[in-house]
Amino acid sequence: MKKFFSVFMVMMLVIGVLAACGPKRDAEQVKEKNSGTATENVKKPEKLVVWVNDEEKQKQALSDIFKKYTEKTGIKIEMVAVSMLDQAKKLALDGPAGKGPDVFYQPHDRIGDIVLQGLADPVDLGDAKGEYSKTAIDAVTYDGDIYGAPLVVETYGLFYNKDLVPQAPKTMDELMNIAKEKTNASQDKYGFLMEATNFYFIYPFFAGYGGYVFHNEDGKYDTNDVGLANDGAVKGAQLVQSWFENGYIPKEITGDVMNGLFTKGNVAAVITGPWNIATYRDALGDKLATAPLPVLENGEHPKSFVGVKSWMLSAYSKNKEWATDFMKFITNEENSLHYYEVAGEMPANEKALTNEKITNDPLISGFAEQIQYGEPMPNVPQMSQVWDPMGNALQFIAKGDDPKAVLTEAVKTIQDKIAASGGK
Repeated sequence: MKKFFSVFMVMMLVIGVLAACGPKRDAEQVKEKNSGTATENVKKPEKLVVWVNDEEKQKQALSDIFKKYTEKTGIKIEMVAVSMLDQAKKLALDGPAGKGPDVFYQPHDRIGDIVLQGLADPVDLGDAKGEYSKTAIDAVTYDGDIYGAPLVVETYGLFYNKDLVPQAPKTMDELMNIAKEKTNASQDKYGFLMEATNFYFIYPFFAGYGGYVFHNEDGKYDTNDVGLANDGAVKGAQLVQSWFENGYIPKEITGDVMNGLFTKGNVAAVITGPWNIATYRDALGDKLATAPLPVLENGEHPKSFVGVKSWMLSAYSKNKEWATDFMKFITNEENSLHYYEVAGEMPANEKALTNEKITNDPLISGFAEQIQYGEPMPNVPQMSQVWDPMGNALQFIAKGDDPKAVLTEAVKTIQDKIAASGGK
């Protein structure tokens, strides 16, 4: 804003801002106001209202951290438990009525939809931006702006049974040799299993050869450019199809079937996420180990989807500067490590993620390494149009249909669904 605007013009501007709903303000104005670089000149609120995910260990960890913030600043934190999957819908109702939170908690792939609804403001993390992993920052960046303070990162990797496989396979060729040697389907024994008709888990084998969901340049997705039927995606699909053709993976494989066989000791290695650590450890004890996904024949690491859960700034908050300060506090190195130790989720804070408490944890270290090779799941609303067509495509590929033809049809379906939804 120019220095020499008249008082009249300033008053008109103020009136215009007040007349507009918070969510509709110009993004650049919001970014400037919410920079969070200085709170010393901003009046402290008596409290901040924070919606947290309704999960006991998470709430326990956050309660400890929130108390520390109150001790540091004198600001009370009102913690309200709302399932993170229900928060956006609830905020759309409660925010305009003045009953919403200052800060809420979301998986990053919902950010695009949340922003389009006008429920969140961008956040300027200031110098703290460099404290988070690049993948985490990329995940919470939408249309060039940062919309969250990342707390948690997660991806999937390889679990293996050391009684059956003494050392982790480092390449896909090694994993395929294990599958060949250890598979006896008539006895329900397998060298390697995964949910091979689930696009979420299969994506790394497309991306490792050059496939992609939407073209991404500088954090902006071109949803008209779908790369799931290009040469790299087809090569990945051919690899997946070979697992079914060779009898390494049954066509009816599900997560429950895989987990049951692995915990019985019938499977040498599985690809899944750290959410299964507790169940697998209870069943296999010291026999359980983890590793990043094996390297492909082209020397590339499979690029797994990385999920990020972050704190977001409500567009309806009246305490945006202090809310931003609070989000940065929750996600600093010390508090991220405490959250990991209590809630068991990997931190998005780079120093915390590479802390010896994590790198020396034999069951977490494999996933922490895999995150370096992963990429954020697209956070644009159009991603919702991808899952069903690709899931159907993988079913046809498992049955032996031509991968190129199947993927070409799937991409056309995705593009048609995006067009039918008005590009959303």
